[in-house]
Amino acid sequence: MNSLELPAIAELRRLPSPVSTPQALAWAQDGLWVSSRDERRLVCLDPRTFTVREEASTPGIAWAAASAGEWLYLTLGEGAEDDRYTRRFAPGSGFDGSYRIAQPDFTGSYLSHDGHSLYLSQWYKHRVLQLDAAGGIVREIPIGAEICGHTLVDGLLYVLRGTEQDGESWQLARLDPRAEHPDVEDLARVPFACRSLAFDGTNFWTNHRAANETVSFSLPGL
Repeated sequence: MNSLELPAIAELRRLPSPVSTPQALAWAQDGLWVSSRDERRLVCLDPRTFTVREEASTPGIAWAAASAGEWLYLTLGEGAEDDRYTRRFAPGSGFDGSYRIAQPDFTGSYLSHDGHSLYLSQWYKHRVLQLDAAGGIVREIPIGAEICGHTLVDGLLYVLRGTEQDGESWQLARLDPRAEHPDVEDLARVPFACRSLAFDGTNFWTNHRAANETVSFSLPGL
């Protein structure tokens, strides 16, 4: 289906972000964690009031986050070349100084976690990688387009895919990462320049970074 023929996501709430250039998103411990690309901050927001519950400085640019039990895993860009590393953060405690794993070719962006493995997307390679505990590649899942966010819901991977060229064009797609050859199904258009994807158990969240806003939405018709 042509992307213009897809229904648009159903926006539920559009909220001013308390941090500038909101980038990473993750749902953990009944709070929404958001990073600032430019301020190098990570904050936990109360989803009802959108006030800050907790905040921390990040030792690099936090491009992505994913919740995994007691930890938040983050993609951090470090140094002049913005080399990408996976770091982990414990709410209430801070970053684990002993955990710093280089991402493949020092490139990567968005993260998901299925309870056992991390899934890392590489924007320009149009793929999601399942990683082992040491950061090695277990398998590659082609997505067929640039990727600006993903999250796991009931075992299925929801992906924001499209292109940032020519005004940005993005769709929310779904696939089963457990399948040998996953089919990627586009579900809805996202009519703005979205960044990151999280799920709170009921609804999805993404950032409209250029507008300094965070948006809650559902699939059309739900």
